[in-house]
Amino acid sequence: MDMQFGRPLTGQKLGEYKAFLASLNLDYDENVKFTVLCLDDEGSIIAGGSLDGRICKCIGVSEDHQGEGLTATVVTELRKEAFLQGEDHLFLFTKPKNRMQFLDMAFFPIAQTKDVLLMESKRNAARNYAKSLAEEADGEIGAIVMNANPFTAGHRYLIEKALERVSLLHVFVVSEDRSYFSFAERWRRVAEGTKDLPRVRMHETKDYLISSVTFPTYFIKEKARAEDVRCALDLTLFADVFAKEMGITVRYVGTEPLDPVTARYNEIMKEMLPPKGIEVVEVPRLTVNGEIVSATKVREKLRKETQHGMAED
Repeated sequence: MDMQFGRPLTGQKLGEYKAFLASLNLDYDENVKFTVLCLDDEGSIIAGGSLDGRICKCIGVSEDHQGEGLTATVVTELRKEAFLQGEDHLFLFTKPKNRMQFLDMAFFPIAQTKDVLLMESKRNAARNYAKSLAEEADGEIGAIVMNANPFTAGHRYLIEKALERVSLLHVFVVSEDRSYFSFAERWRRVAEGTKDLPRVRMHETKDYLISSVTFPTYFIKEKARAEDVRCALDLTLFADVFAKEMGITVRYVGTEPLDPVTARYNEIMKEMLPPKGIEVVEVPRLTVNGEIVSATKVREKLRKETQHGMAED
């Protein structure tokens, strides 16, 4: 058996890899930066896997070569590459039926739905992080997860409405830098905007909530269902790990009249969380002079102002 590496894979072999994955009902993820392939004596792909930062993706073995230890070979190479890149905490998606196989490779379950199992290479890392944030309260404990891109009066209003009921409010700020405003800037604005509220606790979502780690789009062949699968995984992780360890019994969200993706997420949240003992409170959006206060509108205004300024220059 030969091995081939790509940083990332290109050319003919990339096309062959995509076809190989398609035969396994997987899609190639264009975000991957490293790929390892196992080739037979004729140069055909019999196994492969890729790495996107700290996420192991697109791991597959041809049916004719199952049981030959090729998955372990691929994962070992992905670990080596991750180590070279300074990453020692890895994540991967697999089908729930493969749980034991990856447990044997020192990957540990975080959250599971009927469609997908999310695992990490550090035992109980997610649960230990949630435990480190836990705090006792005299009454109910609530949570809000927000991107705050940027933090607006609408976010402040949602927090104030939650504090009318709960004794302690955990505000999770999405950690990934994939937004118009950087995480550092978003965090600063949320901190500034809530500094007078002593019952608010701010936390990073890290890799666990609303993260590319919980976006297994490439893993789901039926793309019409991919967003629902992603939402279910994210909410399962929130409920079974964070809410459980932190005593959260109510989650607050704003109504979403503008973004259909977020609106669908809210609908799934209302279906999934109450059976797990978490009430979902949907608060009508703050309006000013008849207009909804929206971070989306703020970003659009900033883009237009930037474009106008460039045109004047």
